[in-house]
Amino acid sequence: MVPRDLDGVVRLQADFGLRRGALELDVELELDGGRTFALVGPNGAGKTSLLRAVAGLTPIDRGSLRLDGRVLDGGPGGEFVDARERDVGLVFQEPRLFPHLTALDNAAFGPRSRGRTRSEARRIAGEWLERVGAAPLARRKPSELSGGEAQRVALARALASEPQVLLLDEPLASVDASAKLELRAVLRETLADFDGVRLVVAHDIADALALAERLVVLEGGRVAQIGSVTELVRRPASSYVADLVGLNCYRGHCREGQVELEGGSLVVAHASDGPVVVTVHPRAVAVYRERPQGSPRNVWSAPVQGLEPSLDRVRVQMGGGLPIVAELTHAAVEELRLGDGGEVWIAIKATEIGVAPA
Repeated sequence: MVPRDLDGVVRLQADFGLRRGALELDVELELDGGRTFALVGPNGAGKTSLLRAVAGLTPIDRGSLRLDGRVLDGGPGGEFVDARERDVGLVFQEPRLFPHLTALDNAAFGPRSRGRTRSEARRIAGEWLERVGAAPLARRKPSELSGGEAQRVALARALASEPQVLLLDEPLASVDASAKLELRAVLRETLADFDGVRLVVAHDIADALALAERLVVLEGGRVAQIGSVTELVRRPASSYVADLVGLNCYRGHCREGQVELEGGSLVVAHASDGPVVVTVHPRAVAVYRERPQGSPRNVWSAPVQGLEPSLDRVRVQMGGGLPIVAELTHAAVEELRLGDGGEVWIAIKATEIGVAPA
């Protein structure tokens, strides 16, 4: 049973800084148990360093880390709880199983190191292997496991120690495509059943959205934004966040329904005067070879800079003074001969543009 804070929720409070090489991590973050947070951000943002600090593998340089009010790391000269005593389970990108132990004994390592008898530890380990769909693997050594199978065993090992915090560092990164969907479903179900604090580092936004209710965006060592994907789509805090959730994002100044941006302007609907963040979904961007006629208030020409195909759509990058991305069907791309490059006309309805105070 996971211990609870006074309000019945396990709570991790992080307010600390650390420096490692060129990285300066300065984090203020509070995570509640009972829901999954995905930690996302560009390479070098400090995601893994944050997990290592929470796990007790990297001491912080200032501030504190607390779990339900208990100090895990009080900075230099303060209290420091060893990683083995933190009630934190960590699953690395690579499973890192003990090569000489079977899957069952790998999973039993946590409860065994906490004083359980060998038989008790193996019973607990067997239950967790069963819950993550790895019971048939119990007698196998790590060398006999696929990437997805090994990651399931690593997850069972982390959970068998009955942690209050579960940290997953890109758990799907080392899994091949054929096993990824199945393992993602296992992770989603397992996380939903775990009532402690759960934090997943995700490189792929699809993994983040599939596993987590809320996103924690880390940029340059700092938390740039926390929220549901809907909240991030409605009001992204940076161009990285907008790109992460698939939006075009601009900052500008609105006056009487017109937003002045660096490199252009847009007519918008229902906006207050002052500094604003403007978002445009790529599917709201219409593309033509000739100047369009009709109702759109925002029309301009721009050069095609590149195409990024996906299964059912193509992301079309346009440059010029106001760079923008459109999402079109493959048929539309062929009809407009966008693969040939050149100039196109862009049209966006004012009602399709999101505006929020900056």
